[in-house]
Amino acid sequence: MTTSTRTDVPPGSPRSTSAIDRFFEITARGSSVGAEVRGGLVTFVTMAYIVILNPIILSSATDVDGDQLGFAQVAAVTALTAGVMTILFGVVARLPFAFAAGLGINSFLAVSVVGQVTWPEAMGLVLINGLIIVLLAATGLRRLIFDAVPLQLKIAITVGIGLFIAFIGFVDAGFVTSTGQSSPPVGLGVQGSIATVPTLVFVVTLVLTGILVARRVRGAILIGLLSGTVLALIAEGIWHFGSKVDNEGGWGLSVPALPEQWVSLPDLSLVGQVSFGSFERIGVLAALMLVFTLVFTNFFDAMGTLTGLSKEAGLADERGDFPRLRSALIVEGVGAVAGGFTSSSSNTVFIESGAGIGEGARTGLANLVTGALFLLAMFFTPLTSIVPSEVAAAALVIVGALMMAQIRSIDLTEFSVLLPVFLTITVMPLTYSIANGIGAGFISWVIIRSCSGKAREISPLLWVVAAGFLVYFVRGPIETLLGG
Repeated sequence: MTTSTRTDVPPGSPRSTSAIDRFFEITARGSSVGAEVRGGLVTFVTMAYIVILNPIILSSATDVDGDQLGFAQVAAVTALTAGVMTILFGVVARLPFAFAAGLGINSFLAVSVVGQVTWPEAMGLVLINGLIIVLLAATGLRRLIFDAVPLQLKIAITVGIGLFIAFIGFVDAGFVTSTGQSSPPVGLGVQGSIATVPTLVFVVTLVLTGILVARRVRGAILIGLLSGTVLALIAEGIWHFGSKVDNEGGWGLSVPALPEQWVSLPDLSLVGQVSFGSFERIGVLAALMLVFTLVFTNFFDAMGTLTGLSKEAGLADERGDFPRLRSALIVEGVGAVAGGFTSSSSNTVFIESGAGIGEGARTGLANLVTGALFLLAMFFTPLTSIVPSEVAAAALVIVGALMMAQIRSIDLTEFSVLLPVFLTITVMPLTYSIANGIGAGFISWVIIRSCSGKAREISPLLWVVAAGFLVYFVRGPIETLLGG
């Protein structure tokens, strides 16, 4: 029998495996090494689009000096930061929540910030935002805010994120599209019908994956993703649809095809390109307002995502707390610092991690797999384009459906609970923002519950946060006044 005093145990032996098991608590959480590897792989496949989408968003924007970020450079630092932060979070927090550049903040930077400052200055603001979040987490204030949120709203956040994930999937697949009209603002496919093969591939992948999940087939989501990718490759090889940019019936973010060049050296020249000159360029008050917006978006997007994923993984207790919460909140703030330092935009926990959780991931070991694949993606960037967004979207819809099931845990007999929960759930997908949904829920909760004679049950800290969200929601007029 192996004892604790032996030191000659070779790698790969039962003892070394048990050490990994003990560190990540694999068996204790009802998982296995195989499930963690599968989950980590599925999470990466579902998130790999960020290596393409983040450069599209950031490199398309011209800053106040007329400069742009290079696509290849952004792709490299996107993969680098996602890989490092995902592994760090897996080792420190030991949770299966992967990191990458947050879509809300990168869009905010490209659309609203760099018109006023340069890209290095914008990334300096992101870095400051991260330092503030780390400070809030390290002092325990972020945890206090987390604990002040009622369980009903925590569950509502989970359900809202589920709908948000599904909506992202529908939009990415072209299943739901903008009509360009005031009514209805969105519609089914092209003029009310599924008229493109890429969207049909999404539907087939969704149905196939749904059947596999319903039959409880092990590796259902991964099998669905791989099958959908093969189907997409065959369809593109026969009909050559190309990109949606050139053809309305084409593929979205990437065209499924085997690349001519498989390996490329990453260009990491953007690392360290940070400046704090925005305070001088646009003034202290205007710069602080931008930081305020970044902090609120980063803070509550991450809180909502952490809540939703921990509930989906079965790791949250009756209060909605999960293991190593404080460490998780600190590392999440470090993601914003790292994203600003590498010019990849603030990195945060990704809701697509739910796909890996749906595949069985329960520990940080899955993050090691996902993070390693992101680091490899720096050298194999062309390969990330093989899986089209239409196929990855099917996994998102499946995960959204699974997260939706959490609503059964909320007692909705009181209208003072029902309306805030309803607003939290619906505002997220309809405004394409987790933070907006949380804000609507918080504000309506404190107002309606207090006016219903429940004021003493509301944490004073929740009142403060709700007031902060009011400022967040009217930041546009405030910025106008400051600018005027």
